[in-house]
Amino acid sequence: MIEEHFQLAYSAAGRGDLGEAVTEYQKVLKLDSKNAKAHLNLGIVYGRQEKWKKEISEYEKAIRVDPNFAEAHFNLGVAYQGRGKLKEAMAQYQKTLQIYPNYVEAHTNLGIIYFRQGMFDQALAEYQKAIEIKPEYAKGYYNIGSVYRQKKKMEEAITSFQKALEINPKYGAAHYALAVIYYEKQEFKLAIEHFDQAGKLGMVVDPKLLERLKPYR
Repeated sequence: MIEEHFQLAYSAAGRGDLGEAVTEYQKVLKLDSKNAKAHLNLGIVYGRQEKWKKEISEYEKAIRVDPNFAEAHFNLGVAYQGRGKLKEAMAQYQKTLQIYPNYVEAHTNLGIIYFRQGMFDQALAEYQKAIEIKPEYAKGYYNIGSVYRQKKKMEEAITSFQKALEINPKYGAAHYALAVIYYEKQEFKLAIEHFDQAGKLGMVVDPKLLERLKPYR
């Protein structure tokens, strides 16, 4: 019976019928109030409905049932980060990593918070852990490139952005970042090449920069 409601809820969420998903997860929890996975999934659905308080409440219930539920701590961190509660988000990501040190997205999100706070060495450490765990993680190399750029280590930044593009040649933000660096280095042919790629991939390129590059085409 529980499994049936779980499957109905999961299918409803998958096709975007969020109201039905909520109803079915609530039926699961009526039959088994200590079902941590149902609390987690219900929280995710509430998040999609932008019902933030209910979302956070469900993740907290999942954690009360199972304090070592890494995914619930991670999702709670994401919810806090989305509301701008960075201190609370960091605490949840750190807890996630205590439970499961190889949680790539937790390292990444922790790195993003450090980066936004100007704590570039700490951000770099988290991003490097992410690519150690997942070597083909294009976003990880892009994030590392962004830190090196802030630290004015342009050659390391270029290498990192190029590595991101090696893994994912259609990574528009990496093309854009390289284009800006090449423009600043006055390597205009390379700047044009990467701006053009970024534009084709849907990135909005500053028209003033394109205007200035016209003579070098």
